[in-house]
Amino acid sequence: MALRSPTQARLLLVGLLTTGLAQSPTPASVPRGFWALSENLTAVEGATVELRCGVRAPGSVVQWAKDGLLLGPDPRIPGFPRYRMEGDPARGEFHLHIEACDLSDDAEYECQVGRSELGPELVSPRVILSILGGHTISHVSANVNEGSQEKLFTTEATVRVTPQSSDNGQLLVCEGSSPALDTSIKASVAMNVLFPPGPPVIEWPGLDEGHVKAGQNLELPCVAQGGNPPATLQWLKNGQPVSTAWGTEHAQMVARSVLVMIVQPEDQGAQLSCEAYNSVSTGTQTRSITLQVTFPPSAIRILGSASQSENKNVTLCCITKSSRPPVLLRWWLGGRQLLPTEETVMDGLHGGHISMSNLTFLVRREDNGLTLTCEAFSDAFSKETFKKSLTLNVKYPAQKLWIEGPPEGQHLRTGTRVRLMCLAIGGNPDPSLTWYKDSRIVTESRQPQESRVQLGSLEKSGSTFSRELVLVTGPSDNQAKFSCKAGQLSASTKLAVQFPPTNLTIVANTSALRPGDALNLTCVSVSSNPPVNLSWDKEGERLEDVAAPPQSAPFKGSAASRSVFLRVSSRDHSHRVTCRAHSPELRETVSASYRLNVLYPPEFLGEQVLVVTAVEQGEALLPVLVSANPAPEAFNWTFRGYRLSPAGGPRHRILSGGALQLWNVTRADDGFYQLHCQNSEGTAEALVRLDVHYAPTIRALQDPTEVNVGGSVDIVCTADANPILPEMFSWERLGEEEEEDDSMDDIEKMSKGSTGRLRIHHAKLAQAGAYQCIVDNGVAPPARGLVRLVVRYAPQVEHPTHLSKVAASGDSTSSATLHCRARGVPNIVFTWTKNGDPLDLQDPRYTEHTYHQGGVHSSLLTVANVSAAQDYALFTCTATNPLGSDHTNIQLVSISRPDPPVGLKVVSMTPHSVGLEWKPGFDGGLPQRFRIRYEALETPGFLYVDVLPPQATTFTLTGLQPSTRYRVWLLASNALGDSGLAEKGIQLSITTPGLDQPSGEPDLQLPTEEPAEPSRLPMLPVLFAVGGLLLLSNASCVGGFFWRQRLRRLAEGVSEKTETGSEEDRVRNEYEESQRTGDRDTQSSTVSITQGEPYYHPMRDFSPQLPPMLEEVSYSRACTDFEDEDMAFPGHLYDEVERAHDPPGTWQPLYDEVQMGPYDRHWPEDKYTDPRGIYDKVAGDLDMVESDPLPFELRGDLV
Repeated sequence: MALRSPTQARLLLVGLLTTGLAQSPTPASVPRGFWALSENLTAVEGATVELRCGVRAPGSVVQWAKDGLLLGPDPRIPGFPRYRMEGDPARGEFHLHIEACDLSDDAEYECQVGRSELGPELVSPRVILSILGGHTISHVSANVNEGSQEKLFTTEATVRVTPQSSDNGQLLVCEGSSPALDTSIKASVAMNVLFPPGPPVIEWPGLDEGHVKAGQNLELPCVAQGGNPPATLQWLKNGQPVSTAWGTEHAQMVARSVLVMIVQPEDQGAQLSCEAYNSVSTGTQTRSITLQVTFPPSAIRILGSASQSENKNVTLCCITKSSRPPVLLRWWLGGRQLLPTEETVMDGLHGGHISMSNLTFLVRREDNGLTLTCEAFSDAFSKETFKKSLTLNVKYPAQKLWIEGPPEGQHLRTGTRVRLMCLAIGGNPDPSLTWYKDSRIVTESRQPQESRVQLGSLEKSGSTFSRELVLVTGPSDNQAKFSCKAGQLSASTKLAVQFPPTNLTIVANTSALRPGDALNLTCVSVSSNPPVNLSWDKEGERLEDVAAPPQSAPFKGSAASRSVFLRVSSRDHSHRVTCRAHSPELRETVSASYRLNVLYPPEFLGEQVLVVTAVEQGEALLPVLVSANPAPEAFNWTFRGYRLSPAGGPRHRILSGGALQLWNVTRADDGFYQLHCQNSEGTAEALVRLDVHYAPTIRALQDPTEVNVGGSVDIVCTADANPILPEMFSWERLGEEEEEDDSMDDIEKMSKGSTGRLRIHHAKLAQAGAYQCIVDNGVAPPARGLVRLVVRYAPQVEHPTHLSKVAASGDSTSSATLHCRARGVPNIVFTWTKNGDPLDLQDPRYTEHTYHQGGVHSSLLTVANVSAAQDYALFTCTATNPLGSDHTNIQLVSISRPDPPVGLKVVSMTPHSVGLEWKPGFDGGLPQRFRIRYEALETPGFLYVDVLPPQATTFTLTGLQPSTRYRVWLLASNALGDSGLAEKGIQLSITTPGLDQPSGEPDLQLPTEEPAEPSRLPMLPVLFAVGGLLLLSNASCVGGFFWRQRLRRLAEGVSEKTETGSEEDRVRNEYEESQRTGDRDTQSSTVSITQGEPYYHPMRDFSPQLPPMLEEVSYSRACTDFEDEDMAFPGHLYDEVERAHDPPGTWQPLYDEVQMGPYDRHWPEDKYTDPRGIYDKVAGDLDMVESDPLPFELRGDLV
């Protein structure tokens, strides 16, 4: 549409009402495989749209997909006349062009690229094309005015629109066009039309609106369509709010609220309402539903008693709680239905009804125990049944009563357990069975352990009832009548019980007796059945007796009595005179005793102890075994003429029985003690000896005891002890816990009296150390004395192979440490020479550290700024003490190829693998690694395997064939080359076992055994091998020159990089492994390389058993501040020899914990606080360095 003027072109302003208009640019970030893609687009209906797709792989098949429908690769897109693909396919342009858009074009589009030689399949992200409908507003007024500049105009357009609810969210677009514009310009505003929502709608589940069941989980959605702002929803129950939660869907302009509730019976007739409104509503719109709740009765009750006598009527009433609809009731007795006498329905709670049914019927004996059930049912609750039951109790009497037990007249021994069973048939309630004895009710005792009667409870078996009476018969049960009663029924029985005398007593004519008095005793048996025979004895000796007049007896038994006459003495005191009543028929005897009380003066018994042994500082009890009646009135003790206080003292007291108790006994208390005791009848005396034993103490022990090797010596131990025993001396060798001590086998042990001797003939080094004299006479504690045997011997310098060489760069930038270790007693002095000339330790380039621990002495010589011209020499370490000297040579050499490894051996073998072990040789001053070369003797060619980790000394070679002969070589290499194959110790021949042979430890084989016959190689592989070697030799000649030039340049930097090693590695003690493993070789002794050796262990975790002793020899000025006595431990000169000759394995590494640089000569000031951590501070002060000092070019194999 255009509006033109003869003089000027005016802008045409058109108002468009639409829901939106947008043009989206190409996205800033394009997915991989595409160089151009469109973003989501919005267009007005009738417009033209282009969706861009630029592909980076031209030549691929490209097509568009619309909502998943493939449009095909044809640019004309058949079937879609308004669609076509535009662009240059050679440039990867496949743009989708859509003309005259309508609402059918509103969809999601994808650009899909097929797989090609230039790239994989690709799918672009989805692009959403939104088509907007709209119409032109005709009533527009325009006003054109002069512009701000010459020949410019300002045009204003005014439009008036009456909004409808459907216009909410629509865009009001102002579009202007002019001949000066290529395309029209637009401005828009979104219309926000406020209008009320539609009425709410309750979506009732099911067809019967409002009908629910109690307990049902009811979910009611309420939906209100439209409205701006969206509707606010609220649920009411009987006018009261119950839920105010709702949600809105702005795109569909829908508000939704769901009411969730558990239906209860009280909800019957409740009105549920959903209200909808918003800020522009003139009123609240409501939708309501009335609930019709179906609920069963919550309970059923039966009123009345179900207990009645037989042949009488029972009346019961069954009533339910409220239900809706009402339920019907019916009665069941067992499986028989009973007709009710009356049925009634009444109004109940919550609009429900109460059902009631009355029942009257005649009960019979056979109805007893049957179940009477009231059942409620209704068609509304067809799947549910409601019942209430009770059990009928029909009362009727018992029919028969009798007693089962021993027959009357049967004789029962007293103590016999008798069971009387009372039985009755029938009766409801259960008959009450009651037991009587001679017309008295039988009851159990309140103390069950003393009760002879056990009264059982009433038991029922079918229609038979029983109650048991268990009693242990006694004299009172003889001829007693036992009865059982049940109501009017009764039954009884009698027992005949035999019993020994119920009471046997002895009557004396006097109570006080003295030696020579006469005594008359009478024995009376009160009652027994049958009669008994009486007899007398005194402490087992039979006495003559006479008969006494008889008496009457209770319990319908018999009585008896007899008398005896005695003349007493002091020996009769406390003796028992016994009367025995024996029943031959019962084979039972009852006894009664009378103890004689004879008054006499004290008399010491033959068991009186005359010698008492006590331990010093312990307690002693001098017992008194005296006989007297009455008891002695006083006990008086005297010792060495002095009377001990009866009231007691600081170290004694006299016990009530007269015994003397002493404590803290000393050897001065040894001697005789005199006892004097008396009573009203006389006095007596006795002597008791106290022998005090005390623990041994060692009086003399020569420490230390010194002897030369091969000499003889006595270690004498003198002790003071009581008692002195022949075998109380014993000797122990200290520090021999870990291995069996055989050094005591050829030592003679002697003892005589208080002196013990340990005689050593032909003293050996293994016998040096600490010995303990133990004196044990049975009184704790044993005495122990420590004596040190010092076996003096000349120095013995160790010559470990791996320490015979030390490698270092000779460019005056590196340092090297030479280790020298020797054994000997007394202390050793080390001297060093270079090429036979004494070494000047005043030279600042040479520093020596000397260490002593027991009989082991070490010297560490550090050479600083190693010079090839001056220091590549033979150093000699000489160890000297008063008994002799010894020396060893150490060669300081340049960094070189490693020495061949030694000791290659087979440790395990299977048909497909072999386990190898070896000892590394000198590594040439550089980190070394190992390679295994092997061949099958029947197959041409060699195979190589690198050992990992590089420093490992064991390896399992796999991939072998069973029953095959192999030859294996081991090579060591570092950055300068390998060790070569010349050494015989680095190769061996093996034969793998067959599959049917057991695997395990291999048999030893010669390491260099050649095969019996030369292998027959095929000719063609040999020719190929010879040709390859010729080509390789030519290439090596060309590359050799360049490699030597490169190696020369790299070697110049080795000395600088190797100097970066830490001082911790310079002082690392290679003796640790030689001490632990004998002659096993370790890694390189080069001090400038910090590779981790497999045999070294950090000493930060080491706790030495004895504190090490440091001795600095020929130190520079920095070491002169120490006093000589500060460098040794308190004690004798040879304290360290206690562990000088421990067997292998008992020594811990000596220097791993001492990590000190060549110029760090000061010890920590707190060195004696904890001997185990004496070197920790020194080691902790060292800086850590990188693990590999070599340049990259020198690492690994040189190929």
